[in-house]
Amino acid sequence: MSSQKQKAEHFRAMHQAPPILVLPNAWDVASARIFETVGARAIATSSAGVAFSLGYPDGEKIPRRSMIATIARIAASVDVPVTADVEAGYGPGVADAIETAQAVIESGAVGLNFEDATNDPAHPLFSVDEQRKRIDAVRDVGERAGIPLVINARTDVFLGKIGEPSTRFAEAVRRVIAYRQSGADCLFIPDVTDHATIQRLVREIGGPLNILVGPGAPPVSELESMGVRRISIGSQIMRATLATARDAARELLEKGTYRGFLDRTIPYDELNQLMGRRS
Repeated sequence: MSSQKQKAEHFRAMHQAPPILVLPNAWDVASARIFETVGARAIATSSAGVAFSLGYPDGEKIPRRSMIATIARIAASVDVPVTADVEAGYGPGVADAIETAQAVIESGAVGLNFEDATNDPAHPLFSVDEQRKRIDAVRDVGERAGIPLVINARTDVFLGKIGEPSTRFAEAVRRVIAYRQSGADCLFIPDVTDHATIQRLVREIGGPLNILVGPGAPPVSELESMGVRRISIGSQIMRATLATARDAARELLEKGTYRGFLDRTIPYDELNQLMGRRS
C-alpha cells in the first residue's frame, strides 16, 4: 500500500468483507505504533484521547490545527491505514467541513469520523438536511483529491439522549440511512451496547455498522456473528493508560514503593527500537 489512494481503497474494502474490522484508537505516535505492532489492520484516532494528551477537554475545544498535526504524526508513523476522528468538522458550516476534510487528506489519513452533534445544548444535533450537505461536501473533497475518503457517519441520538427513549431508535436509523444516501461508507451509533438493539440496527440500516464497545458490550466474536462490520474503543485505552499512570504515581508518592507498576512496563530497548524505526 505505497500510496494514500491505495490505503483508502484497502481501508474501504475492510468494511465490506470478513473479518470484522477492529480499530484500537490511538492518541499519539507511541500508541499507534504499539497497536500496529500487535496486529491492528488499521488505526483510528481518538478525538478525546488526542485532546486530553494536549491539555484540552473533548468536544471540539482543541484547535483544528492541533488535532490535525497529531493525526499527521500518527499517519506518518505507521504503515497501516489511519482514520481520523475529527468530531463534527470544527465548525458548523459546509465550508468548515470542506476545510477539515482537506486537512485530513493532507495529514495522510484515509478516513474520518464525522458526527452530527453541534455542541449546542439548545440544538444538540444538526438537521438531517444540514448534515447531508456537510457529508456531500466531504465526499466531494475526497473525489476531487483522488482519495476515496472513508466516511464514518456518526449520529449522537443515543449518546446525547436526544428525544424520548422510545423515539431514539427510529430517529437514529432515519439519520444514518440518510447519511448513507449521501455517501457515508460506515454508520456509527455510539452508546448502544445491548444485544437486541445492535441486532435491530444491523437489520434495519442496510449498511456497515460501527459499534463503540465498552462496559456491557458483547465480545468481538459475538458482534461479528451479529453482522457488525466495525468496532472501535474510543478513548478507553487511553484513559486506562492514564489510570495506570495515576495509580503508579500514588503508589510512589504515598507508599514509596514501585511493585505495582515496575513489573508491567514495556522494556526500554523494545520501545526505543520501535520508536526509532523511522528516525
